Amino acid sequence: MADRIIEKAPNAPGKREINPLLKFALELGPLVVFFFANSRGDQIASAFPALGNLGGPLFVATALFMVATVVALSVSYALTRTLPIMPIVSGLVVVVFGTLTLWLQDEVFIKMKPTIVNGLFAAILLGGLAFGKPLLGYVFDQAFKLDDAGWHKLTFRWGWFFVVLAILNEVVWRNFSTDAWVAFKVWGTMPITVLFMLAQFPLLKRHATEPLFDKKA
Repeated sequence: MADRIIEKAPNAPGKREINPLLKFALELGPLVVFFFANSRGDQIASAFPALGNLGGPLFVATALFMVATVVALSVSYALTRTLPIMPIVSGLVVVVFGTLTLWLQDEVFIKMKPTIVNGLFAAILLGGLAFGKPLLGYVFDQAFKLDDAGWHKLTFRWGWFFVVLAILNEVVWRNFSTDAWVAFKVWGTMPITVLFMLAQFPLLKRHATEPLFDKKA
């Protein structure tokens, strides 16, 4: 019988594990491609004239961002035979808004993508909690195991963190240059997220059901 494409639930029996660092690389990789392509758009367009027909650097970066996102999801599926829910939601938004950006030649669509994605994640996480479902377990269950109270608290915090990220994206893209927005998207959002994650360690320790980041043979 064919494997289920979308992951079932955290800690589902028989679920294939993926190295957390590799998982992180697959999620960050498309953003790095986007930043590099935007900063080197003219050179890339000169080397590949077909890409130059898409428009300026941001449009070249958008096209490569879409390709990198699809590749990352494909690699994830090849390794686990499932697709993680939150990255696939982000990937779908990237493809839809990226297509609109290229088709209409309007950079507003790709700039609004982080707002839409973060707002959607916030709605999913906080909405899930309203129905008693701490959905963040789908994202982090491979890295650590928490009790039910821990997943609820962590999901609540991440839900509001995504609200903050959505607001920050709106402030930056509406008030600063495209290059500044791209730099913030890659080099601003990631450090903020890492600091937020580090701030959650006390909660993780209190609610862990097994040693954090336990190395198994």
